[in-house]
Amino acid sequence: MTRIFDKSRLPSRHVSVGPERAPHRSYYYAMGIPEEDIARPFVALASAGNNSAPCNTTLDAQADAAQAGVIQGGGMPRRFNTITVTDGIAMGHQGMKASLVSREVIADSVELSVRGHCYDALVGFAGCDKSLPGMMMAMLRLNIPSVFVYGGSILPGRYQERDVTVVDVFEIVGKYAAGACPLSEVHALEKVACPGHGACGGQYTANTMACVAEAIGLSIPNSNMVPAPYTTREQIAVAAGAQVMECLADNIRPRDICTREAFINAARVVAATGGSTNAALHLPAMASEAGIEFDLFDVAEIFKTTPYIADLKPGGKYVAKDMYEAGGVYMLMKTMLSGGFLDGSCMTVTGKTLAENIDQVTWNPDQKVIYDISTPLTPTGGVVGLRGSLAPDGAIVKVAGMHRLQFSGPARVFDCEEDTFAAVEARAINEGEVIVIRYEGPKGGPGMREMLSTTAALYGLGMGESVALITDGRFSGGTRGFCIGHVGPEAADGGPIALVEDGDIIHIDAEAGTIDLDVPEDVMAARRAVWVPRKTDYGSGALWRYAKTVGPAYKGAVTHPGAAAETHVYADI
Repeated sequence: MTRIFDKSRLPSRHVSVGPERAPHRSYYYAMGIPEEDIARPFVALASAGNNSAPCNTTLDAQADAAQAGVIQGGGMPRRFNTITVTDGIAMGHQGMKASLVSREVIADSVELSVRGHCYDALVGFAGCDKSLPGMMMAMLRLNIPSVFVYGGSILPGRYQERDVTVVDVFEIVGKYAAGACPLSEVHALEKVACPGHGACGGQYTANTMACVAEAIGLSIPNSNMVPAPYTTREQIAVAAGAQVMECLADNIRPRDICTREAFINAARVVAATGGSTNAALHLPAMASEAGIEFDLFDVAEIFKTTPYIADLKPGGKYVAKDMYEAGGVYMLMKTMLSGGFLDGSCMTVTGKTLAENIDQVTWNPDQKVIYDISTPLTPTGGVVGLRGSLAPDGAIVKVAGMHRLQFSGPARVFDCEEDTFAAVEARAINEGEVIVIRYEGPKGGPGMREMLSTTAALYGLGMGESVALITDGRFSGGTRGFCIGHVGPEAADGGPIALVEDGDIIHIDAEAGTIDLDVPEDVMAARRAVWVPRKTDYGSGALWRYAKTVGPAYKGAVTHPGAAAETHVYADI
């Protein structure tokens, strides 16, 4: 039954109620909207849809489908779009500097559109990596009733009788550079690796944050692992539109859902799935929007005590479609809750607690993707936080699928990714070295680029386990090997990574959670005395503005104070 809403306390009253709003209403009449619909709550359908990449190509259709659910629930849907920067295309060149910056632009643009038009509720549709946290950051910032919808992952490609993803294509570049395969094999793989619509299929950043959205309670249960091409995605969109109206009626807001306990749940799900290290950047950023202190070290402590139980690529065997067929995120959370690794009392967009939602799920002992919590793949999480003399503000490494957890070796220092990639292509990297890529942090890049092209090429060369790589930049969720990102303070701020020289010995221990530079303090002091900050090539525009406002990676690389500095919340205007 359609609910009746009192608009006198909703934001949309400012553009639709009373004689003084006649000019505003005239715009809605111009679009053919009848008076009775203008009297309904206004619901934003924010889509990151575009034709830039397959991650986003189905989002607009899903957002349009959600209109039926909003109308069914008594609201008036209003669709608008925001940007994306697709990492698979931006990777390995200067375009990647725009990727993390786009997260802030997405959050800001959704906020501004909602504020400017006084929308009462929000359903957000996202596909590629930064659009997921960006959309959820906007929800938490605005704090109007919201539901998050992931557009779904791509189906796996098939090549030589095995499932493949885009990461296989990045890795074959290194294999080709090593002379280990002909160019014809590169072409053959690139044509079949991505067979249609959807985001990258492994437990890379998009699917990691899609799992976060369910674990933290902002998505409809077991909705996000459904692949993009499946027709059930339309049904999910309609259900999301209807559910946001229930949230509006019951005044269930994102900050009611995303409590500190919910963030802990989300971090545990990242660890249990061997998810992307980027979650340690996005969770603190989301928490900041809710006024919750939750940084890299909080995330790392949670990772340290969470078993790794989902056998997903890049460290494991399976892709998102397999996880969906195994029972989805809620199947994973079923065993985690039974083992005491989740707080089931957290509220979700269903109006029920996480435990009440999980209670509807029956454990499937026959599926192969998700291990029982009592018999994990490894007893601790697939992602580990590090700290030490090289990274006083922390660093992070993905250990899912790794056999070697300690590494010591001489530094090989590069001041940008391009120089590193050229050395890898030229086979000028030696086994046992610790590759250092610096001045790629949030300020120094600017933009904190991902390094998948370089790390994948190392794997293609067969050196993925014989070298380590550290950077003040970050890594794709598809990265594997001994690759450590988010090193802080970054080089641009004069952190220890700025003072490393070729041949310095670096010690990494992913079991102990340490990363240290074996250089005497007096030597470091002498280097620090002559160190000079570097200028970037970006003296204007979005990247310049980002570099001027961005904070440290361990706090999420955010560009404003968040809810901690609020004097009012948009939802209460």
